[in-house]
Amino acid sequence: MASTAGAVKPGPSAAPAAPVPSAPPAPASKASATPQVQLIPASAEGALDAAEEAVDLLLESGRAPGEVLVVTTGDPHPWAAHELSFGEAPYWAQHDAGDDVFYADAAALSRAASRPVVVVAANGGADATAAALPLALGRAGALMIVCGDPQQINSVLGTRV
Repeated sequence: MASTAGAVKPGPSAAPAAPVPSAPPAPASKASATPQVQLIPASAEGALDAAEEAVDLLLESGRAPGEVLVVTTGDPHPWAAHELSFGEAPYWAQHDAGDDVFYADAAALSRAASRPVVVVAANGGADATAAALPLALGRAGALMIVCGDPQQINSVLGTRV
């Protein structure tokens, strides 16, 4: 009787090749390039406090401070006012270093670089907020949080919120 221990079984002689995708992955859609927009309802007087709370939550959830830009549409954030008292150059040097949360007035937004998260404190009038929101959205990489009057914000951003 012949031994079958060394016999070769019929079938493929090599392991099957890994499947090859039929087409390259589709490019990211334009929608994924648009930052997510979140609204935190607040009065103009309470917008700055709401923005501070949003920043605290972002940092507590693991966001790096240098990833956050806070924009005010009315009175400046107390940190910005304090830092600007030392002059424009040191203030913007802190921005350029990108090591910490940066606070800017909406009027200076065109000078601010993009950051993954932009928090807007809509603490100014309707015109200032309407002018600032599109610029702030352009600076936000992944997320824009807007603290202010929901009607006013929705009238500017439309169905984005």
